[in-house]
Amino acid sequence: MRIFDPHIHMTSRTTDDYEALHVAGVRAVVEPAFWLGQPRTSPASFHDYFDSLLGWEPFRAAQHGIVHHCTIALNPKEANDPRCTPVLDDLPRYLVKDHVVAVGEIGYDSMTPAEDTALAVQLQLAADHGLPALVHTPHRDKPAGLRRTLDAVGESALPLDRVLIDHLNEMTVKEAKDAGSWLGFSVYPDTKMDEERMVAILKEYGPDRVLVNSAADWGRSDPLKTRRVGDAMLAAGFDEDDVDLVLWRNPVAFYGLSGRLDLETRATDTTHEGNSVLRGGA
Repeated sequence: MRIFDPHIHMTSRTTDDYEALHVAGVRAVVEPAFWLGQPRTSPASFHDYFDSLLGWEPFRAAQHGIVHHCTIALNPKEANDPRCTPVLDDLPRYLVKDHVVAVGEIGYDSMTPAEDTALAVQLQLAADHGLPALVHTPHRDKPAGLRRTLDAVGESALPLDRVLIDHLNEMTVKEAKDAGSWLGFSVYPDTKMDEERMVAILKEYGPDRVLVNSAADWGRSDPLKTRRVGDAMLAAGFDEDDVDLVLWRNPVAFYGLSGRLDLETRATDTTHEGNSVLRGGA
C-alpha cells in the first residue's frame, strides 16, 4: 500500500514518527503552514517557520525515504492577530519556492471579518501564482463555515476545481462535492473523523476527488491514520485500486496542479546547514 498524507504537521512530530510512517507505506507528505499553539508575535517568527518547512523538514523526511512538500499561508486563527497579518505582504517570496505546492492552510476559524480579508487576499495570491489552495473549514458551526468558504471562493479568481476543502464531515461533504471542490477529510482521534465514519462516507459518495489525511500535529493525534483508513477500506470491501486512488493518486492529482510536485526520492547530505538529525553526530 503506497500512501501520500496530504496534510500532516511533521514539525510537531519526532523522528520515530518518520520511521513509523515509512514502515506503514507513507512515501510522500504535504505539511501545511499552521498555528503552532504558542502565539506568534511578529512576521519574523513566520519567516523562520516557513524556512524550516522548506529546508529542515524535507531534509528530515528524506532521511527516511519520504518526500516532503509544503503549503504556505497565514493560517485562519492568526489572521485575527494584527501582529501577524503583515506577513501577508511577505508570502509572495515563499510562494515561488519549488517545494511549495499550494497556498494553505487558509479559510476560517471563528468566521471574523479579519478572516474574510485574509482568505480573499490569499485566494488571489493562489490565482496569481498558479497554485491550488488548501482551505481549512472551522471546527465549530461547520455548515455555516462551508457556505461562507464557498461564497469566498466564488468571489475569487481561483476556480473551485483548484481548491481542496478540508476537515469535511457528514454534515458538509454533499454540499462541497456538489460545488465541485476537492474533498479533504482529517482522521483525527476524538475531534474529527474516524476510520469507520470515513469508510461510510466513501461508500455513500465514492472515492473520486477524496483525500484522506491524518492532520497529525502537537495535539492528541495519530500520524498512521491514513494507513488505518486504507486497512479499514479493504476490510469493508473496497479493492486495492480504490485504496490507491484515495491514498495516493488523488493527492498526487490535486497537488500536481501546482506543476511542482516531485515524488522522486533522492539521497541527501548527512547534514542540513551543518546540523544532523543524530544526537552526537556531525
